[in-house]
Amino acid sequence: MSTIVEATVPANQFALGQTFVREPSAEFRTVSLVADGPGRVMPFLWADHNEADRLIGVIEHDDSVRSVDLLSERGGACLLRIEWGPRIRTLVSTLTEANVSILSASGYDGSWQLQLFLPNYDRIAAIHEFGDDSGVDLSIDHINRLSESPTYGSLGLTEHQYETVMTAYNAGYYDVPRTVTLVELAEEFDVTHQALSERLRRAHGALVTTELYHRTHQCESAVSPRCAAKTISKVNQ
Repeated sequence: MSTIVEATVPANQFALGQTFVREPSAEFRTVSLVADGPGRVMPFLWADHNEADRLIGVIEHDDSVRSVDLLSERGGACLLRIEWGPRIRTLVSTLTEANVSILSASGYDGSWQLQLFLPNYDRIAAIHEFGDDSGVDLSIDHINRLSESPTYGSLGLTEHQYETVMTAYNAGYYDVPRTVTLVELAEEFDVTHQALSERLRRAHGALVTTELYHRTHQCESAVSPRCAAKTISKVNQ
């Protein structure tokens, strides 16, 4: 069964470690599903930072980066094209050769949160081997087996909702800024934008409900006041 794994790696063992030391408030996220020629690894990043020129100057001196270009700047965020150094390319290639794909990556607070896709659950062993062989302290935070049933298991979505959310995601509807509008998506589904908006809201509600249930269940199982307080705080935000 296909599996999605959420994992965390320290930035100083992966990417932009020196940048996070000098600019600890910086946040980065990959642009989803963008191709930029063969061999390019995570070529585009959105960076949340109010001073793009200063941030780029820091990134240029980061050992994990070969080159960086500013493509766009808007509302405290900038779109960067990055050519990574050999270590990053090797790390990602090692995962790819193990049949593990990086769906997304977000960097903040000195670490990277990776969302990894595995064609089957047994490939989790490859992630552990990757960490051991590469000297990367990779910790697995969450494992989600993608159900083959119409309800899509722990995601809490119907197949129709799942296809809608994934199409919107792949088209860039959740990117900042968005690369596709709700009206354009509605045309693709051959429905009104009001109908699509309602469909997405129902799907988002199902995802939030499922996530809150899992977090609350984890807290109750651990009987941890700190965990419970953390969950309540997130719900109230």
